[in-house]
Amino acid sequence: MTEDFLHYIWKNGLHNPMLINGSDGGNIEVLSRGEPNSNAGPDFFNAMIKIGGMVLAGNIEIHINSSDWYRHGHHRDRAYDNVILQLVLNRDEEVRRTTGEIIPTAVLSFDSRLEENYRQLLMNEFWIACQEHINLVNPAFFMQWLDKMAIIRLEQKAHLIGEIRHYNSNCWEETFYQQLARNFGFRLNGGAFEMLARSLPYKRLLRHRDSLFQLEAILFGQAGMLNREERSSVSNADDEYFEALKKEYSFLKNKYRLKPLESHLWKFLRLRPANFPTVRLAQFAAFIYNKPSLFSAVLECRDLKTLSAIFRVSASEYWDNHFLFNKASGKFPKSLGVFAIRSLIINTVVPVLYYYGKRRQITDYSKRALDFLMELPPENNSIINRWKILGFKSRNAFHSQALLQLKNEFCSYRRCLDCSIGSHVINI
Repeated sequence: MTEDFLHYIWKNGLHNPMLINGSDGGNIEVLSRGEPNSNAGPDFFNAMIKIGGMVLAGNIEIHINSSDWYRHGHHRDRAYDNVILQLVLNRDEEVRRTTGEIIPTAVLSFDSRLEENYRQLLMNEFWIACQEHINLVNPAFFMQWLDKMAIIRLEQKAHLIGEIRHYNSNCWEETFYQQLARNFGFRLNGGAFEMLARSLPYKRLLRHRDSLFQLEAILFGQAGMLNREERSSVSNADDEYFEALKKEYSFLKNKYRLKPLESHLWKFLRLRPANFPTVRLAQFAAFIYNKPSLFSAVLECRDLKTLSAIFRVSASEYWDNHFLFNKASGKFPKSLGVFAIRSLIINTVVPVLYYYGKRRQITDYSKRALDFLMELPPENNSIINRWKILGFKSRNAFHSQALLQLKNEFCSYRRCLDCSIGSHVINI
């Protein structure tokens, strides 16, 4: 038994009728259960109860044993003096405020099947705790919860965008550039790409927007990929393009007093060659070269077709037959693929556009961000595929984002008490 479970019982009104301090203390009538408090202080704020005809307004504290009041030091904390009721599983001791007044205490009793259902959810080893019972949940109810999950996920991303924008002195273009860079690295190289972007301010790159070669030189050089000892070699012949980039970066490095990243930050292992960070960096350079006003260009897009076209870029000609420096391969133009484009829209454009609309109080932008998610096909990854096996096939990217949120933020941590689906299963 945990206090969290008792919180759940109280919050959802799943307890039996309560008496204050035993059978002679009078019945409790609950007028308002209060608001859950996730910070320091009593567990529920602004509750209202009636005892013996007297209405009490204040806070609620919940413990396994009433003596936990003293074990947690509440008897010395004036923040708990406005507690009007302590709810416990075992009433083993009378408790008092710092003033010496007795705190009304009541035992929370409930159907034992609720606890048993909860224990089964916590103890099983299924991919999601409720997968044996989730098919019993009304589909319409499940979809409502998914809608909420998608919005929560988008709000979390928007909050992060806000923090990045604050760090960038409220510059929208710089914020979009950094977020785009991170997502160009996708899962394995996102962190390195973000570090690279922070070390190369967007305004500095724009000074070289008329030269793709210079953009590549400063990006590859700053990434630490132009050191002779770091490059891959299969012959004694020098790579002329590599040497030219290295020479150009040496000049730019001295001009801007740059300190390059360590090359070990970049991950190649277990990646398909088309996803190597060398290829992604070349595509990123081409993207900046083709669209020097990144965020402004995105703001002008009103439909998914136009937006997707912005991201259709190809790495420079050198990369047509290379995945690495000085290591020729078969000819294969390195264009940004459709799945990569969709991922960049979902993880970069949508949250930035959504936050921009909310921040500027222009609902059209926030609505457009949601529309893009609704129009995009669902993502294809291991989590979405597992949901599909369980019978939950995403309709679009809005719902695949919701399923990712549900799994990563609730199911993976067995937060069934905070999940509407888990709550439903506990009450079956």
